[in-house]
Amino acid sequence: MTFEQQWIEYDYNPFVLFSSNAKVLSLNSEAQFLLGFVTTEELFNLATTYANVSFGFKTTFLELEFGRYKFFAITVGYENDEAIGIKLYQSPSFKLNKPKPIGELANIYALVDLCILTYSINSKIIFEKDFDPTIPEIIIDSNNFIKILNKAYSCYENNQKIVTKIFYRVGEHIKFEDKKYSIFSVEVYSQNINEEKVNELKVLATNTNFYIDIQKKVTINIPMIIS
Repeated sequence: MTFEQQWIEYDYNPFVLFSSNAKVLSLNSEAQFLLGFVTTEELFNLATTYANVSFGFKTTFLELEFGRYKFFAITVGYENDEAIGIKLYQSPSFKLNKPKPIGELANIYALVDLCILTYSINSKIIFEKDFDPTIPEIIIDSNNFIKILNKAYSCYENNQKIVTKIFYRVGEHIKFEDKKYSIFSVEVYSQNINEEKVNELKVLATNTNFYIDIQKKVTINIPMIIS
């Protein structure tokens, strides 16, 4: 693999090269993860839709979301009728102006179970759990995490069921003091979300070191700091 090829392979942004009949000719490692959330047919249609009218390259700014992936732009390029390539630019997942989190070593599953137990005492809501069991004990501000998670649950208080998912964010990292840390997420979601409670959550989150993403789901992104 040449140096230039390595740059493409390890690029944080997915890249796929298609033949004229939509067959994948090559793709980088990030694109392989992306294909767990979107089909090759969808990506090929996206490429042909936003391709330049003549040979060459064209960058288009648009918002796209496939599973956990969010993009703010794509570049489509082709030099002949045999192949066409597409590169998707990931939106930044986190604001990097926050200091390194401090706290104590804790078990994230125990903290989540505590929140669920506390919140369900006077509630008829069914709490469903979807946990990746491989997350180690991490350094976390437990008190603020519990406040954030309880407030996240309140955003869905008018639903019959709330799902809590804990998962490792493959290929995503964050740096503190020139050291890179993997990331996992605690995600809370249900059918209907209370916008007033969402605003309260946003205010609460600004006073903590947690990285919160609020769309239809509430996602708390946490670095794996173990020492």
